[in-house]
Amino acid sequence: MTTIHGEVADGFEGVREAFRANFAERGDVGAAVCVYRDGRPVVDLWGGVADPDTGREWERDTLQLVYSATKGATATVAHLLAQRGQLDLDAPVAAYWPEFGAAGKAEIPVRWLLSHRAGVVTVEPPVPLEEALRWRPMADALAAQRPEWEPGTAHGYHGRTFGWLVGEVVRRVDGRTPGRFFAEEVAGPLGLDFFIGLPAAERGRVSRMVYPKPEVDLSTVPLELVPSEAREFVAALRDPRSLSNRAFTVTDPAEIDFNSAEVQAAELPASNGIGTARGLARMYAALIGEVDGVRLFSPETLASATAEQAAGLDKVIMFPVRFASGYMLPVETNPLTGPSAFGHPGRGGSMGFADPEHGIAFGYVMNSIVEGAEDTRATALVEAVRAAL
Repeated sequence: MTTIHGEVADGFEGVREAFRANFAERGDVGAAVCVYRDGRPVVDLWGGVADPDTGREWERDTLQLVYSATKGATATVAHLLAQRGQLDLDAPVAAYWPEFGAAGKAEIPVRWLLSHRAGVVTVEPPVPLEEALRWRPMADALAAQRPEWEPGTAHGYHGRTFGWLVGEVVRRVDGRTPGRFFAEEVAGPLGLDFFIGLPAAERGRVSRMVYPKPEVDLSTVPLELVPSEAREFVAALRDPRSLSNRAFTVTDPAEIDFNSAEVQAAELPASNGIGTARGLARMYAALIGEVDGVRLFSPETLASATAEQAAGLDKVIMFPVRFASGYMLPVETNPLTGPSAFGHPGRGGSMGFADPEHGIAFGYVMNSIVEGAEDTRATALVEAVRAAL
């Protein structure tokens, strides 16, 4: 039985039990969960193994790559610039990044980048990975790219391109890269263990990703046996030229080794944030209220950042989603802790969000990647938080 370390406040014991069950029943190997309420931690738990190859245990300060949960941190940077009057989210991207105006993109506002409505989800031809890690070649490729649909008429998950698109606007406005801005203006004041671009000195604390082999190869399952709600998406994944595939094939090679030192050290603001559950939860807590004297968003910025911008069937992932400006909003299949919640999940299970109505901020990170509907780990933890409320 996995030993669970850490503390929970009275009334939140159910979260510890759900966390324990994640290891016993739902496939966790190493993980941590943290919950803030009204600016103070009420759950701070960790357990398991950080590196199954060596047996290294998960410690209180173990760092974990969180894939697309990074997008919430990147969106936060953009909204802070808007709050300071340096960035108008409803102005054209080309006003800050003139080269972006090419190929029919001159009128796309910054907010459409944040809400996945710009249509700039692909890069053709894909950029060699070593060049993409240097930033500028990918930004130049995106500036020249033609949108996949008429901007503003639909939404589709900019799973890979989001970070470079929003990040280049940040760089043009502020002069700092998004990772450096986050380190100096968010992580620093709050004392967060969270990085977009990992310093070499922190590498030894990072957990190692575990990628289980799928029990079912969806590429060989007859479509009539695939659940109806997933059938169109599975069909798209089998077509190498589908939008769903091309949106995640923007580098060459398309597969990125997120365990590698080079990838972790680069700034990929859509997907390579590395931190603790405590860091995620603390950031979200500071978006909705004060944390040890620091509050990131004014009430006006919070309202602007979390207002719904797009809803319905997503052109890329082919499931119904709701987007605010850089954050995802609750849907029927993932209600979080209530209708005011906002945040972002990451591939394989990680999750960060806040719920201003209940004063809740949540972070969950793990190294065992579980894909698809069978992953109920974050959901179980959130349900336990909801029950505690």
